[in-house]
Amino acid sequence: MTQLELQSRNGVAPPGMDEENLGHPSEQPAKTPKKLTLIPLIFLIYFEVAGGPYGEEPAVQAAGPLLALLGFLLFPFIWSVPEALITAELSTAFPGNGGFVIWAERAFGPFFGSLMGSWKFLSGVINIAAFPVLCVDYLEKIIHPLESGWPRHISILISTLVLSFVNYTGLAIVGWAAVLLGVISLSPFIIMSLIAIPKIQPHRWLSLGQKGVKRDWNLFFNTLFWNLNFWDNVSTLAGEVDKPQKTFPRALLVAVVFTCLAYLVPLFAVIGAVSVDQRDWGSGFHADAAELIAGRWLKVWIEVGAVLSAIGLFEAQLSSCAYQLEGMANLAILPKLFGSRAKWFNTPWFRDASGVFFFCLVEEKVARNKKTLQGASQDSGTSSHVLNPICIPCSYYGYCH
Repeated sequence: MTQLELQSRNGVAPPGMDEENLGHPSEQPAKTPKKLTLIPLIFLIYFEVAGGPYGEEPAVQAAGPLLALLGFLLFPFIWSVPEALITAELSTAFPGNGGFVIWAERAFGPFFGSLMGSWKFLSGVINIAAFPVLCVDYLEKIIHPLESGWPRHISILISTLVLSFVNYTGLAIVGWAAVLLGVISLSPFIIMSLIAIPKIQPHRWLSLGQKGVKRDWNLFFNTLFWNLNFWDNVSTLAGEVDKPQKTFPRALLVAVVFTCLAYLVPLFAVIGAVSVDQRDWGSGFHADAAELIAGRWLKVWIEVGAVLSAIGLFEAQLSSCAYQLEGMANLAILPKLFGSRAKWFNTPWFRDASGVFFFCLVEEKVARNKKTLQGASQDSGTSSHVLNPICIPCSYYGYCH
């Protein structure tokens, strides 16, 4: 294999070839997709990882206020920053769609690249499938027929199709939509934190926990890891980023700081301003705290923000999975069909069609009885039911010559 071929199949533009024509040296695409710029990329990373302070509350329930605050202060330096630095370095070295699949393929060969892609896609399908169900779970509080039966199934299918179509229109639209969703979903937490300032009693931050409540270290570390993980997911979009060598490191730096502040500021505010039983700090407690601090209007806003956050999480993570499949097709790990692009938006079309199919297979099984996003993704009781219907796509991940 020549050096030119090796660079092209791994998403790196050879000398003299424009990155936008990578993989098509003899033809010009009918439409050139708009590249991701800094601000949209920051918010896509934010939704790949967090999506807001939703789900951080169990850390307090598990280990008490002081350890929860220390956890969200220190764990980013132990895990998030190193993972973000690795992502920034390798994404600038191999700025092609596929990200971690390219890294594994270049380092260990096509077999391990195939394994990496298979496992990550499996994880992504299970994770993403929870978000349309979460949206319907919130809507059913207003529209009661959505609680069960065919209205629920149809609403989940429609929400999946609509959100997938938005993703199909391209990363430029998805990126700026993520900016809007991020601003709206974070606004109530900023307002709550400001209103809480006069009510804060700093000694509550130093509490090691309520007497008689046993520490749950599994829940504590699982909550930290879940909320501060997945920085590498955005690497699959490297081929769609404008000037990735400059944009990626800056975006990841800002996103790490932004995400950590989005967790810490509301946590400091609520712990300092509200005194409740430690066992009440379950997922979704921020909404109850908002009602105690400012009134029911802020609780409703936070609940609406949870729906918008779920939409942002769906769009960002579907984009990551989609361009991962395109990268795997470019590496001949998947059939070329997975890398084909639509004429209208010049986005991979088959990945959305196959993605919708697999999401519909698993989403009810993943999140049928889950009340929150983190609960939906962490409850191992669903795993045995989820794995069966998604074994089918794994059979495609052989090395396609």
